Amino acid sequence: MQYRKDKYGRDLSVLGYGCMRFTKKGNAIDIDKAEQEILTAIRAGVNYFDTAYVYSGSEAALGEILERNGLRDKVYIATKLPQYLISNRAAIDRYFSEELARLRTTWVDYYLMHHVTDVYMWEKLKEVGILDWIAERKKEGSIRNIGFSYHGNTENFLKILNDYDWDFCQIQYNYLDEVTQAGVEGLKAAAAKGIPVVIMEPLRGGKLVDLLPSDAKKTIAEHPRGWTPAQWGLRWLYNQPEVTVVLSGMNSIPMVEENCRTAEEALPGTFTEDDFALIEKVKEQIKAKEKVGCTGCRYCMPCPKGVDIPGTFRCYNTMYSETKSEGRFQFAQTVGLTREPAFPSQCIECGKCEKHCPQNLPIREKLKEADKALRPLPYRIGIQVVRKFMFRKIRKKN
Repeated sequence: MQYRKDKYGRDLSVLGYGCMRFTKKGNAIDIDKAEQEILTAIRAGVNYFDTAYVYSGSEAALGEILERNGLRDKVYIATKLPQYLISNRAAIDRYFSEELARLRTTWVDYYLMHHVTDVYMWEKLKEVGILDWIAERKKEGSIRNIGFSYHGNTENFLKILNDYDWDFCQIQYNYLDEVTQAGVEGLKAAAAKGIPVVIMEPLRGGKLVDLLPSDAKKTIAEHPRGWTPAQWGLRWLYNQPEVTVVLSGMNSIPMVEENCRTAEEALPGTFTEDDFALIEKVKEQIKAKEKVGCTGCRYCMPCPKGVDIPGTFRCYNTMYSETKSEGRFQFAQTVGLTREPAFPSQCIECGKCEKHCPQNLPIREKLKEADKALRPLPYRIGIQVVRKFMFRKIRKKN
């Protein structure tokens, strides 16, 4: 197993264990199966385990397995504050105490503000006293490192990154998301500040494996490297020295063993021109199914009315390169749940964007198509309900 340093020089395994996808037996986690998978990972050198308050049964399962095998002080636990449920300081204490009880521990090594999509969410937490709370927890030792997990656009990521002295951060990043969400710009900005970056969704929840187009699968299978689709995705990430830990939601021993071998072999800076060419070819084969030829260059931005044009088109394309539900989910996260609305329906058809588009795309027409596809009535209602909940006024009293 390879290791990369955190902000304070600790060795973190480059492969982290994502604990969201443990196998279920009925409605509960199959604890015995999860235990064997976790022990296999630890024996191979994995020392970073990521869970969250809202991952049903996950914290409790991880805590039980580590306690049962006397391994708590041998690994690092990362878990998350459900910031979207916080309305006052007392709620922070309540959720954190519950997490410690579930995990059967008195401290969390890496604690994150969960699922931040807009700088407003961080500002809201500051209003209820999160800064003093963090300082108190770090002083007493119940939290060792503080960070945030992020699912918004690059602009908001950079604002949050630069607003506080973070110990680490977590972003969605893979070869399809290179210029979306926090993206490579966010990755490099964090690394420049000496902030370790943990990667989630390195294979888009398996979509860069199981849901690859048939021609992309064939391209990979015929390459002389002999790497699997998963190995290509993980190795692309490990090639970048700015990446600290790559999370994988492993739920079988063969998957654990393959990912551990990849994490042991893949060194930064070893991708060849031919390797990069393979990735680009696969991306082209994925994008061949897309609806809009948007490259994400952002020359069309900023929109006078705040429409996130490249973000909308990326999600619209995802509906056809992956699944409709995934495209709509990505849209809700990255466009629908920003503090300032960025919906394509805000377009007033001024045409400014089209004058700057290198691809000469009919942006106004395509925005209408995208809005109709991404926001059918149930999704439109759902996004508005979630927006009202996430951006509600807070109560500052304990």
